[in-house]
Amino acid sequence: MKSLIKKIACRWRRKKRIRRRLTGRPDRPRLTVFRSHKNIYAQIIDDTVGATLVSASSAEKDLRAKIGYGGNKSAAAAVGETLAAKAAGEGIKKVVFDRSGYAFHGRVKELAEAARKGGLEF
Repeated sequence: MKSLIKKIACRWRRKKRIRRRLTGRPDRPRLTVFRSHKNIYAQIIDDTVGATLVSASSAEKDLRAKIGYGGNKSAAAAVGETLAAKAAGEGIKKVVFDRSGYAFHGRVKELAEAARKGGLEF
């Protein structure tokens, strides 16, 4: 239990360090990622207003029916594609990627690559 708490605390420190440099603006909002064991979540946020512009997750009903389990790479890729499609509908083309202290590997990398393939630039 103690090692899990230390792991989470280290991720929060990395996240705060990254967030000092990254800010979502109206011309380039911030794409942030949250990973849980069972799902993956992504949001595009405008920090000047403090509003979420677009969001997608593997916990949504339509995606869950298509992918089944939401805690693997294929689910992350589906979330990235869905997020890119929703962003295109809102007219968002360029974003700043915020990995939230997670390593750019595995599910986070799959989500980012799928979002790039869907038309987002970062």
